[in-house]
Amino acid sequence: MTSAEITQGLARLGILHQTTLAYSPYQNAKSESFWGPVEGRLMAMLEHVPDLTLSALNEATQAWVEQDYNVKHHSEIGATPIARFLAGPAVTRDCPGSDVLRLAFTRSDTRTQRRSDGSIVIEGRRFEIPNRYRHLTRIEVRYASWDLGHIHLVDERTGSVLARLYPQDKTQNASGLRRTLDPVSTASAKPVPTPVAPDPTMPPLLARMLDKQATTGLAPPYLPKDDATTDDGETS
Repeated sequence: MTSAEITQGLARLGILHQTTLAYSPYQNAKSESFWGPVEGRLMAMLEHVPDLTLSALNEATQAWVEQDYNVKHHSEIGATPIARFLAGPAVTRDCPGSDVLRLAFTRSDTRTQRRSDGSIVIEGRRFEIPNRYRHLTRIEVRYASWDLGHIHLVDERTGSVLARLYPQDKTQNASGLRRTLDPVSTASAKPVPTPVAPDPTMPPLLARMLDKQATTGLAPPYLPKDDATTDDGETS
């Protein structure tokens, strides 16, 4: 109960996590007292039940708690547990859904994304990062060590879930076709100059020089002047 998944999950749900001291069962007296009737009454009734399944055990436990334990007079509190519960202040709250609880009881960790294949390693297994997040170097993930089937990429500033991560299929990754990737940000990318169409009569070396000069965007170091035309129509 002191793992990162449990402690961080309780903190996300707003639950104060206070553990008892080691070898101090008196600090957890309610739970310790509860196990006495469980072992002395419930388990005694189930000793001779053949082929006891988990489903049958859960059903029998629920029936015993509601019909015997909660309605039996308790000598320490001077009332039945259900009466004491209903007489006290209401401090309960609605339980979140299964998906919310599964995401809450996870540990947060950071990884460095491999630029070669866009993947990270968690517990010795490689997971793929979606292509739209390939520009991230620092990856924050949330996962439970006992359930690597639900790993999420989260925003390290807000904690919101960005995407779910899946194991890397090495066979498909090796044989898959690759498409040309666009720049991550068009605003920060430098504009690609339009190449000048080569003149077929121009020597290749000089054509490359002209193309390189055109890509600089510099003005010519001279003032271009139109050809003068004489009265008889000839060019001077």
